[in-house]
Amino acid sequence: MDPHLRRYAARTAGMTASEIRALFSVASRPEVVSLAGGMPYLAALPLESLSADVAQLMAAEGQTALQYASAQGIPALREQICQIMALEGISAHPDDVTVTVGSQSGLDMVTRIFCDPGDVVVAEAPSYVGALGTFSAYQAEVVHVPLDDEGLIPGELDRTLTALASAGRRVKFLYTIPNFHNPAGVTLAVHRRAEVLEICARHGVLVVEDNPYGMLGFDGQTYPALRSMEPENVVYLGSFSKTFAPGLRVGWALAPHAVREKLVLASESATLCPPTFTQAVVSRYLAQHDWMGQIKNYREVYRERRDAMLAALEAHLPAGCRWTKPDGGFYVWVGVPEGIDTKAMLPRAVTQRVAFVPGTAFFGDGSGNGQMRLSFCYPTPERIREGVRRLATVLEGELELISTFGQVHRRQSTGPQSPSPDTA
Repeated sequence: MDPHLRRYAARTAGMTASEIRALFSVASRPEVVSLAGGMPYLAALPLESLSADVAQLMAAEGQTALQYASAQGIPALREQICQIMALEGISAHPDDVTVTVGSQSGLDMVTRIFCDPGDVVVAEAPSYVGALGTFSAYQAEVVHVPLDDEGLIPGELDRTLTALASAGRRVKFLYTIPNFHNPAGVTLAVHRRAEVLEICARHGVLVVEDNPYGMLGFDGQTYPALRSMEPENVVYLGSFSKTFAPGLRVGWALAPHAVREKLVLASESATLCPPTFTQAVVSRYLAQHDWMGQIKNYREVYRERRDAMLAALEAHLPAGCRWTKPDGGFYVWVGVPEGIDTKAMLPRAVTQRVAFVPGTAFFGDGSGNGQMRLSFCYPTPERIREGVRRLATVLEGELELISTFGQVHRRQSTGPQSPSPDTA
């Protein structure tokens, strides 16, 4: 028994550990092919020259880099962030950028300043597991809107917001990942973007645009950010975790000016200031390296691995499976034949030395038993092909069990669960 049980805040009831977390300590073993974690392939970075950069930074600016700084972030980095966002059509001033401890911190702060217990956040179905955990922790209810191969469906969004308004529910914002969606891998079609923004404006709903993968399109294309089309009703979240290195924990939020003031105050109360040293490392990297060339290298690496995964899925998965075909990012979303429960299947998959993330992690209502997320960003193409082959064997075993014993009733999870570090 926990002796502090009666002391916890009511909101901790929404903070539940994942039932699958313990399995990932097993999945991290070298004999297991993990198609679960969304970890960038950092071996593609110029690590030797980066080591020299850090040494030079310490020699030239060590006392500044190791000191406290503004809660909003160092000015030089905020200016560079504006230049990066300009590639997606965003015109921004550094004063409206708040540097965050990864984009997850930005999402936490946005939720904290907007959501009271019982408020509604609308999100795609499925949605990012880390976001669902944040919304749950602040006691906001997630209402899902379906997506298809062209992303969020505008008509469904309009119907959902209309129904919520009729029921007297207070919707604080739409949370969306428009580019190379995590976990679905799809991209919001350009012709839908203005419609989504118009629907949200008409219903008086803020848009929170989470865009960690936007620079990782395999054909080099970048899409117009929602923020570029509607600056006053969109909070944009960005990150260097996917295009540089996640261990530095540097992200940012671009918000309308009045919202930015609240974000800075939230940052001060949570962390006092984002780490100056890691900001300085990122700023020096952007100033002295061919970071666009590095992103091009990432695109080529991930495109090769995406191709290996799609070919392996086509070659090995049993009939009745279906999957998305991403044009960028890290993930493929797989639907399995009727009757298979991917959450129940996961322990058997780990026994067969392959891991994935069950679909239940990505729905606020605990649905998604018939789906799974596969990540192609970290394993080599050879490991991906072997992992999919093992996964196909597990699926065929599940189908054989169903054929012999009939379908088993799927258990419904109670809601979002906190991810293990490599599943986010």
